[in-house]
Amino acid sequence: MTATRPPQAAPAESVVGAPRPAGRPDHAPGGPPRPAPGPARPQPAATHHAVVCVNAPAMAASGPDGQLRGHGLHGFYRSGIRVLARLELRLGGIEPLPLQGTLTSAAEARFLGAIRLPGDPDPDPALTVERLRHADGVETVTVRNTGTRPARLPLELAMGTDLGPMAEIAAGLRASDLPSQVQSAGLRWSGPTHSATVTAKPSPHAVLAGAGVLRWDLEVQPGARWSVELRTELESSVPGPRPPGGRGTGVPLPWAETEVRCDDARAELLVPRSLDALGSLLLADPDRPTDLYAASGAPWRFGLAPADALWAARLTLPLGTRLAAGTLRALARRQQPAAGPGGRPEGLLPGSLRHAGPELPPSCTATEATLLFVTVLAEAWRWGLPRQEVAELLPAAERALGTLRTGLVDGFVTDLSRPVEERTVNPPAARSEVQAQALRAALHGAELLEAFGRPGAEEWRDWAAALRSRFRERFWIDDLSGGRPAAALAAGGRPLPAVSSMLVHLLDLGLSADGGRHEGLLDREQARMLAQRLTAPELDCGWGLRTLSAKSARFNPLGHRSGAVRVHETALAIAGLAEAGFEREAGALLEGMLGASAYLEGRLPEMYAGEQRIAGCPPVPHPAACRPAAVSAAGAVHAVLALAGVRPDVPAGRVLVRPASTAPLGELQLTGLRVAGEPFSVRVSRIGVAVVEEASAELQLGAR
Repeated sequence: MTATRPPQAAPAESVVGAPRPAGRPDHAPGGPPRPAPGPARPQPAATHHAVVCVNAPAMAASGPDGQLRGHGLHGFYRSGIRVLARLELRLGGIEPLPLQGTLTSAAEARFLGAIRLPGDPDPDPALTVERLRHADGVETVTVRNTGTRPARLPLELAMGTDLGPMAEIAAGLRASDLPSQVQSAGLRWSGPTHSATVTAKPSPHAVLAGAGVLRWDLEVQPGARWSVELRTELESSVPGPRPPGGRGTGVPLPWAETEVRCDDARAELLVPRSLDALGSLLLADPDRPTDLYAASGAPWRFGLAPADALWAARLTLPLGTRLAAGTLRALARRQQPAAGPGGRPEGLLPGSLRHAGPELPPSCTATEATLLFVTVLAEAWRWGLPRQEVAELLPAAERALGTLRTGLVDGFVTDLSRPVEERTVNPPAARSEVQAQALRAALHGAELLEAFGRPGAEEWRDWAAALRSRFRERFWIDDLSGGRPAAALAAGGRPLPAVSSMLVHLLDLGLSADGGRHEGLLDREQARMLAQRLTAPELDCGWGLRTLSAKSARFNPLGHRSGAVRVHETALAIAGLAEAGFEREAGALLEGMLGASAYLEGRLPEMYAGEQRIAGCPPVPHPAACRPAAVSAAGAVHAVLALAGVRPDVPAGRVLVRPASTAPLGELQLTGLRVAGEPFSVRVSRIGVAVVEEASAELQLGAR
């Protein structure tokens, strides 16, 4: 499945050029004139007004009226191909008046419209038209007559498709519809690589192939209803590897049913809807269908992005280890081999360049994913992943750790995907969040190696201590506010002072033995100053953390790395601040995220604009945000669950519970958690006192 995103949306997985400044002259003073502009590029598809239902690898999108009109993102999709672009309904030659269009779950949508019968003296509509749509390509249309006389009129469904790939549709391109052919109870379209069919039950009274229309002559009596079910199918005519499938029939969700009860109704809605969204993104690895992982997001990155899949697995570990196990196994099979002396090291996970905004150089998701692999394995082991499964994955973790041995430039970890020789000759920037991820991976790796009798644990602990010392010496920038960490060090050690939400990774210290925390790159006072910076108005817009300080001259509230709010980074900040003891700061960010979720019906997108919060106004949407997105859905769950402070060490038979003493959600009760594979329930009072109500008898409980 191809991961795509509109090219004008500053894609997270590619490098984009800086936009041309407004008012720039057509030629430089004294220089040659600039060439005349070419034809205008198509406007990329947007999602912020669309009703998008998802059930990986399938998706459907339309406007709130339910009509698929063939423009923008509209259509039914499967495995990155638009199966049906147009599905326009008319009753008696009239489009229904739209009344409501909304998701009923992540995979299903309901659209309701009304029609007033011609010549009816009653001003109220007598007919309602309900469309129940499932992402898998099934739609049921029901006409109800609530009037006093029979309704005799034709129902027509006009259809068409271009069988276009998502990459072209994302760029705003639209090919002409293919010619349709009549087939039993419906229509068929054929292209060079795929064919699509739509079948109807009951069969239409007439099929107009030239116009792509199915027609029924209805007679609906007063108080009666009539329904038709449409089913779309996609067939491939080109042999090739099997694409990832969805979670198969009979394969359960990789987490148990979870319930959140608290004094804040917004959190009670946010968690189940976030899990519903994450569940809709689950893909089954074609090499092993029982191994599930999360697609990055719909519609633009509707496939495996290793870093995002690992984040989703890690942030939902309190609900069970099955998603982490499936994700780790799928990615272990995709580790890249070494590329020869001086080339790519063994054990790197796939990834691509990620745009990092106007003040920082791009980063590579391969580095993030490779380091995160070790952390997810170690933390899944602490939460209860069986020892045998951990042992089977340990060689892959050792290969991932091995990339760090050749990854240092001037003492810091840089882009691991670049050949060693290239990094030496042309050193890339050393980013602060990469140092934090590398430190955590080294410490988690040491714990795994020691526990499983492998050599090298002390070497990695010494490596981590040296990295910590170098970071504190060279990354800290003193200023009038007390100081802050540099976002990165450029070649030669020059600090890049951008104030970015990526700094939250410095507070993400990871789960350690006995439920403890590793020592981070910052000392206590430095962490306190970072906490103050994160919750200052320059970063906290009231809905969450901006990706770039509003004080920056390059700030753009719609820039996905220059000012927009990315939900999962706000969630990481909430959890990291609470765990570090900065609970009031965590509560302020949590209030912003919950405030946004209330306007968005509990379904947080990948990001939204970093516009300052105004009372009574909803957050401004981002037109290119994935909805749903795995990391934002998992992050929202993590932000709520982290407040209970459940930190297990299943190999040692212990679990620590240390909730936020400020109890920002009031009384909080969590059921459906999983520790050591067994149910775990905890209740936190309004004064921050925790009571474990259900746990494995093999666990020793503690609090501190």
